[in-house]
Amino acid sequence: MRLSLRQIFFSALVCVAGLAPFVEGAHLRPALAQPAQERVVPGSRAEIALSFAPIVKKAQPAVVNVFASRVERMPANPLFDDPVFQRFFGGGGGMPGRNMSQSLGSGVIVDQTGLVVTNNHVIEGMTDVKVALADKREIPAKILLRDPRTDLAVLKLTEGANFPTMELGDSDALEVGDLTLAIGNPFGVGQTVTQGIISALARTHVGISDYGFFIQTDAAINPGNSGGPLVDMNGRLVGINSAIFSKSGGSVGIGFAIPANMVKSVIAAAKGGGKQVRRAWMGATLQALSQEIADGLGLDRPTGALLADVDPKGPSSEAGLKRGDVIVSVDGQTADDPEAVGYRLATKPLGGQATLGVLRGGKKITAQIRLTPAPETPPRDAVKIKGASPFAGATVVNISPAVIEEMSVQGTTKGVVVSEIDEGTFAQQLNLQRGDVILVINDQKIETTRDLEKATAGRSYYWKITLARGGQVFTTVVGG
Repeated sequence: MRLSLRQIFFSALVCVAGLAPFVEGAHLRPALAQPAQERVVPGSRAEIALSFAPIVKKAQPAVVNVFASRVERMPANPLFDDPVFQRFFGGGGGMPGRNMSQSLGSGVIVDQTGLVVTNNHVIEGMTDVKVALADKREIPAKILLRDPRTDLAVLKLTEGANFPTMELGDSDALEVGDLTLAIGNPFGVGQTVTQGIISALARTHVGISDYGFFIQTDAAINPGNSGGPLVDMNGRLVGINSAIFSKSGGSVGIGFAIPANMVKSVIAAAKGGGKQVRRAWMGATLQALSQEIADGLGLDRPTGALLADVDPKGPSSEAGLKRGDVIVSVDGQTADDPEAVGYRLATKPLGGQATLGVLRGGKKITAQIRLTPAPETPPRDAVKIKGASPFAGATVVNISPAVIEEMSVQGTTKGVVVSEIDEGTFAQQLNLQRGDVILVINDQKIETTRDLEKATAGRSYYWKITLARGGQVFTTVVGG
């Protein structure tokens, strides 16, 4: 018997709901066993009345709540010695206080051994992490990997085994209009499920992470949902909910999720024992196309990524790419801007090749680029600055293509980069940040970490500092 698309769709929904897969006397296989088929809308009251409950029952056991905290030492304050302060608030003696900083989010178990994926911003700066499972168990977790560039982190439950897991789907298979569920712990009220659709794909310029290539959904996402899963109609993880666009702090139907294909690369790095994710390096600077640039290049529309600069020793140069080339696709997938090119390459495993679609002089050509990590030349030679200088407590590393990629350094290839800052140190009081590039100290150029170590070894009446942050260079003077 030949069946209509409507009959096939209805039968698939009936199977998901746990009902007998029969429609008008015909026996059909479940939807998961069918080849890719055209999407259709519900065509009857019976179809509309079907429930998402079977999907939730499949997915929810793998969703967890993540509780993170750290104890912050507060500096001594003369106010504590004031008798009036002591009378009303207690304490005193000029001793440093302690303040507890806490964070709440969601996560999802992706491996039976207890690997949990969440957002990096949920556990950023935290030292103690606990995970509450759907069955109410609370288990301590250690942080295996942080990836600030994607705002993802991987945790490992320290107790138990054979945990419920959620299958990872293919985020590239999503289409605008697909139904999705968001599961998490909004506002700390407890595990909550919301439903919506895929509102848009490949959202860039969101400003959440370096790899701005997000799934947009109108499924309600609120504070506390961060790190929770975006689930498709097969109960598979297709995204990690990361942020919302809101003026009120609550959901207004514009939420963003990190695609599952990016999540897979972070999980693979954690399973491989890495402390950071190594991704393919282009050895080139990409620039978005404006209409004026597109007109100058003879392009019909401003889509693609313009090669503004090419490292003569990088994979792009090796592949024959040149300044002025425009990348429009990666392995056959359209790339409308530099963020799309970066995302596509970042999700590819190292060691192979990718095929780039390139426009040059009005003609389309292809180029094969090697997928190799950025070199760490010169070596990092990490140094923690000590003594009484404003940099005491900061760890700095030599700048290299690998460091530039890892810490998103912009605008310079000179100086040394701040990689870590200890709490309660002079460097923290100076408001140094990870990724800052120190260029000059007291009119002395800083080219290596040892240069900075020598320049800060003694005392000085003042410190004249030139550094780069976010592509901007500025100079300031602080007292010695």
